[in-house]
Amino acid sequence: MDEVSRPKPADLGAYRWFLLFGIWLVYFCFGLVAASMAPLIPVIRAELGISNAGMGAILGAWPLVYIAAAIPCGVLLDRLPARWSLLVGSAVVGLSALLRGLSWDELSLFAAVGLFGVGGPLISVGAPKLTAKWFDGRDRGVAIGIYTTGPALGSAASLALMTSVLMPLFDQDWRMVMFANAGIAVAAGVAWFLLASHPLADPGSATEASRPAAFDPRTVLALLARPPVQVLLLMGVGIFLVNHGINNWLPEILRAKGLPAAEAGRWASLTQIVGIVGSLVVPRYAVAGRRLVLISLIFAGMAVAGLLLLLPAGQALVASLVLLGIARTSATAIVMLLLLDLPGIDRQRHGLLGGMFFVAAEIGGVLGPTTIGLLSDRSGGFSSSLWALSAIGVVLLVLAGLLARIGHRERPLPR
Repeated sequence: MDEVSRPKPADLGAYRWFLLFGIWLVYFCFGLVAASMAPLIPVIRAELGISNAGMGAILGAWPLVYIAAAIPCGVLLDRLPARWSLLVGSAVVGLSALLRGLSWDELSLFAAVGLFGVGGPLISVGAPKLTAKWFDGRDRGVAIGIYTTGPALGSAASLALMTSVLMPLFDQDWRMVMFANAGIAVAAGVAWFLLASHPLADPGSATEASRPAAFDPRTVLALLARPPVQVLLLMGVGIFLVNHGINNWLPEILRAKGLPAAEAGRWASLTQIVGIVGSLVVPRYAVAGRRLVLISLIFAGMAVAGLLLLLPAGQALVASLVLLGIARTSATAIVMLLLLDLPGIDRQRHGLLGGMFFVAAEIGGVLGPTTIGLLSDRSGGFSSSLWALSAIGVVLLVLAGLLARIGHRERPLPR
């Protein structure tokens, strides 16, 4: 289908918001399944005989696979019709949840969680691509803000409901909980497929979808040679290290502070809820000229949050969870704005640059849960892990200062 016959965002009218709901629903299930094991660590670990270090490796399995799968999945997204991309992603995510419930030992659980890293890129890379296709101008920003609440709400629902609602509902059988998550993920994919199959969606012809995407390794090397790109990719590693580490281990950290399992899950969901608000509010203030200051404040808050978690439960806990919630979504959004606003980089390279960011960032996604698991095994608690996470916040703050020193220039926003 050529550019003239393809419908523009305005041609879709209100229906594009139904399409956005479909994207949001799939992304919600992404967050639901991604966070589903964190509240159930003690039950799973006891039944399968897995150590904290082993569980940390399992929780980091899907970001490890994501690193290898991100670019191939990106190429596949350029070839698949839009309605199929998120359906396939949802199916793989659902299969990952199903296989978790069928796992019999540490290795089989590692493989089941790792499979999520194949479906994840199809959703996390496909969502912004489809949003950009069906929304433009100010509506695009609104749409991005809306769909990014999906995984945060999914994670919050998982942390808050796994032990307090779903486990009692299924007679404390964690495997049945995983099967339920699988069914929800597949149902969301089918709902999306039906919405995107409507004639108004017109997701594109097979000819258009089959065109291979251009990929030149020399372009990657040229981008990596730029110092600002290097610094921003390192920031991505640090941000995801803290985010994935906290997201996967926070309920267990809170239980170690003496909170009951259900209460720990509810408290942990606070970071997700604050993150939802943060993703809608904080990026609005990240205008050109203020982003470095704003990201520096977020990194400082991240460092302080780790230290506050060392204190007994109370007001310090609330402050820590709020700071972590703000950092959870806002830090990534602002670093992406800084990255895509680097001068001298063609806009046609923004997709590649974004892919490079997520590949680098998911290295931190692997290191986060794995590091916390190893440190907790060696020290017999989580104090050393929290000190390490605070240290990462300080390192990120130093990187922000380095970015300012090497001459990062932000293009002012058009009036």
